[in-house]
Amino acid sequence: MLHLWPLRVYNEDVDLAGIVYYANYLKYLERGRSEMVREAGISQLDMKAQGLVFAVRKVEAEYLKPAKYDDQLVVETRLDRLKGASCDMPQRVLRDDTVLLEARVKVVILNADGRAARLPADIRAKVTALAASDSA
Repeated sequence: MLHLWPLRVYNEDVDLAGIVYYANYLKYLERGRSEMVREAGISQLDMKAQGLVFAVRKVEAEYLKPAKYDDQLVVETRLDRLKGASCDMPQRVLRDDTVLLEARVKVVILNADGRAARLPADIRAKVTALAASDSA
């Protein structure tokens, strides 16, 4: 599944030069992943009640071009390689057809003790369906 999440750059997102501050892209990526998971029918609140959370383990980001105040952007998110307790989620931030940022994010599933945990069968089925729809 290719998930698209639109956003607009606000004054609070930019530095004095009117360019998006680099750390704000991490917020954009997080929101894109969260909306993709929600759209797949996975409630992160229900997961938390079961003592499970998604956590970012690694981010590799390449900043290609700057976004500026009032730009309309799209965060593109995919799900790659689902493993027992982790998955890879490549993401891009675009302005029209121009790629501004490319990122590779590794997400892990943690239990209440902060240790890696396998997804329960019902959530795994939704994540697997999400990954399968992306490769179709």
